[in-house]
Amino acid sequence: MSITTLFESGLYGRLRQQAGSHWQDYVDHPFLQQLAAGTLPERAFRRYLTQDYLFLLHFARAYALLVSKLRTLPEMRAATASLNGIVAELPLHVAYCAEWGLSEAQIAAQPEAAETMNYTRYVLDIGHAGDALDLLAGLLPCVAGYAEIGLRLLHDPATKMEGNPYASWIRNYGDEGYLAGVRAAIELLETVGHQRGAPGRLTELAQIFTTATQLESAFWQMGLNAS
Repeated sequence: MSITTLFESGLYGRLRQQAGSHWQDYVDHPFLQQLAAGTLPERAFRRYLTQDYLFLLHFARAYALLVSKLRTLPEMRAATASLNGIVAELPLHVAYCAEWGLSEAQIAAQPEAAETMNYTRYVLDIGHAGDALDLLAGLLPCVAGYAEIGLRLLHDPATKMEGNPYASWIRNYGDEGYLAGVRAAIELLETVGHQRGAPGRLTELAQIFTTATQLESAFWQMGLNAS
């Protein structure tokens, strides 16, 4: 399956399409355009990095909640793999932040931005109020959206990689290891969607997916505003 087919087919593809212009606002945000050109102010990126660490803590909680809402061992294994991936990513994130002069103690001491709080609590609230399918609809814009962004930037001839201080960030989200996790997450969405009547719930699921997408755009803007 090609990566294009992965993003455009099945339930995920329908939810992505339903997000319409909000999806394009997210994956082609000015924050990312400046990041690709290497012109993003360092202050904006440092703000993003700090808040992304705090975001990942709550995203891990959301995946732990997802595990508790699944019924079969293969599904639980798939969600646990994603949870473990996030937990394993945190030390790497801390190491990356250190390259930008940010220690873990400094990051942990930072208050959550309103955009971070709005996004993470929305996803957790969806998870507590709904079922596993609702929660997956709230999680996938981040998980799969970052892969789409990474691949878009990597394959765009306008992206500056040589001498770009953000090149390693771009490579990380276009990496095959990350893409493997994205494929597994989309397959889990398809499996759970088949079990739990996704076609009859498409309007509700699309609303969750689109709201999470809008919150992703707000997260980029939060970083950009710091400049």
